[in-house]
Amino acid sequence: MRLNEAAESLTKWVAGPLAKKVPSKYRDTFYLRAFGLLKVPVLFFISPSVMELSEARCVVRVPLTKRTKNHLNSMYFGVLAAGADCAGGLIAMRQIQEEGNLVSLVFKDFQANFLKRAEGDVLFTCEDGEAIRKLVQKATESGERENMPVRVIATVPSQLGSEPVAEFTLTLSLKRKK
Repeated sequence: MRLNEAAESLTKWVAGPLAKKVPSKYRDTFYLRAFGLLKVPVLFFISPSVMELSEARCVVRVPLTKRTKNHLNSMYFGVLAAGADCAGGLIAMRQIQEEGNLVSLVFKDFQANFLKRAEGDVLFTCEDGEAIRKLVQKATESGERENMPVRVIATVPSQLGSEPVAEFTLTLSLKRKK
């Protein structure tokens, strides 16, 4: 059995009877890491955790570890970009899954403002869930590629409370699969 087949089998098993017994944040973290293992290995490598995932909001935590640090002992900017991708992408993936249609998701462009050094675990927060839900519906109905900017804020609560260390704007691009 290949690694992909084993991971997919494990995902189906967890999604079945066990899913009802596992708290959603752990289940969502498992799904995110399995997706990383199968599709985007860097996401698995940086060990993101889902702190909150609802229709309106997604919060993902990326720990500051030896794997995610730069030479200044702060979080490497590539890891910050991956965390923003997770927060914006995960909420869109959830909306697509709930809609039940096959919709391809990609980020078309990416803008970042790095405000301070992230010297602790970083929380990435996206609160654009309602707008993303509408975009998913629009892409499903039109069959055309639909785009919108998604905002993600990165904070280090252990060091700076709710003060942002980085702000990201990613252009979410969706299209119904044929």
